[in-house]
Amino acid sequence: MTQTTPQSGTTWFAPEEMDAIRERLPILYVDAVPVRVDPLGLVTAVGLLLRVTGQGAITRALVSGRVLYHERVRSAVIRHIEKDLGPLALPRVPTSPQPFTIAEYFPTPGVTPFHDPRQHAVSLAYVVPVEGDCEPQQDALEFNWFSPAEARQPRLLSEMTGGQDVLLLQALAHLGQ
Repeated sequence: MTQTTPQSGTTWFAPEEMDAIRERLPILYVDAVPVRVDPLGLVTAVGLLLRVTGQGAITRALVSGRVLYHERVRSAVIRHIEKDLGPLALPRVPTSPQPFTIAEYFPTPGVTPFHDPRQHAVSLAYVVPVEGDCEPQQDALEFNWFSPAEARQPRLLSEMTGGQDVLLLQALAHLGQ
């Protein structure tokens, strides 16, 4: 049985329905790499969340989440940034955003560098300049800014799971970093 959330009026599936859907269909997601840029547009910092996984592990993560039915991708990117970084994050998302890559997460490890044991998910990945104050929200423990050089460090990358370390490196390469 589906459920309607009172805050937004959107329909969510009950957990057992969502599990059944995940077993049958790829689910569309967005991944966002929050960045700070200088006046010339050069990336000066990359933002990462610190989260607790369902298994109790503490990991670094990108902003990520599902695209809802009848939701524009741009709106999903903004919604997830605001959900994870707060309403004052002030993301600059173009009217027609273009992903820097598409990440395909599989429940079977090794098919691609991206793994999600729950589902087959296709994620459009974006680099998003953020101008405002960022405070961790929802299930995030903290949010930290790292220089591009720090973000490439093996120690930091090892704190990421599911292939998000690969996605972060792809974002940095896309940015010429």
